[in-house]
Amino acid sequence: MPTIDVLDSTMHYEDLGSGAPVVLLHGNPASSHTWRKILPRLGMGRLLAPDLIGMGRSGKPDIPYLFADHARYLDAWFDTLGLDGVVLVGHDWGGALAFDWAARHPGRVRGVAFLESVIKPLSWDDVSPQARKRIESIRTPGTGEDMVLEQDLLVRAAYSGAVLTPVSDEDLKAYLEPFPTPESRRPLLAWARQLPLGGEPPELVARLEGYQPWLAASTHVPKLLMTFEGAPTLLVGAETADWCARHMASLETVHCGRAGHHAPEDRPEEIAASIAAWADRHGLR
Repeated sequence: MPTIDVLDSTMHYEDLGSGAPVVLLHGNPASSHTWRKILPRLGMGRLLAPDLIGMGRSGKPDIPYLFADHARYLDAWFDTLGLDGVVLVGHDWGGALAFDWAARHPGRVRGVAFLESVIKPLSWDDVSPQARKRIESIRTPGTGEDMVLEQDLLVRAAYSGAVLTPVSDEDLKAYLEPFPTPESRRPLLAWARQLPLGGEPPELVARLEGYQPWLAASTHVPKLLMTFEGAPTLLVGAETADWCARHMASLETVHCGRAGHHAPEDRPEEIAASIAAWADRHGLR
């Protein structure tokens, strides 16, 4: 579980096995702990799972924690470790970061797998009335700070309500530990306020649109979408999966059963088996 200097801070990461690198990127409000049940089951290459800057056991520099900030620190982490020929696996914002990195480093990526990810800009029609109310509350100055910073609702809700089975007390503690104070939770609020809805925030919408041409044209890079069913918190439904099939080159879609948005908690065995089988089909081990 090494920690290395990255730009003006540090990044912690899990590092298991050897061989070609497989990088697993978590989302909000998570950490590399997301992958604890999946990493031992993959059996492929050098498995690396960083804590994004400001999250997990990585440092918390004084930055806005916008998507561009996360990408900048992640770029430096990849470069410091000299990673090349990478297979990327992303969940939630980790999927968007994986697409963004791959599009900007097309010669260094061999495959991309993703689940329950931020894939493209959304319209308000893409979210339920309940989700819209929650998102609008989080985006409201003062209200969002109270919900996420003061009440610490984001982590607790994620691992009790956005999963089919609430995580154990021990695992909830592991997710809560990096965010003991309101100030330490600012990265979580920043992520929550960046969900690309209704053309906002415009700089992020442009960034997500920026990697779409690579997704459409990269026929030489196999891609895997893992889908789920059975929960109102799911981010990728049938319509989004169909959009991916029409707009992503060399994409396979595998259904992995019932889960909530934080599917690595509900379906770790199915996720690991799907990634491993896809890797075998394409010689990515």
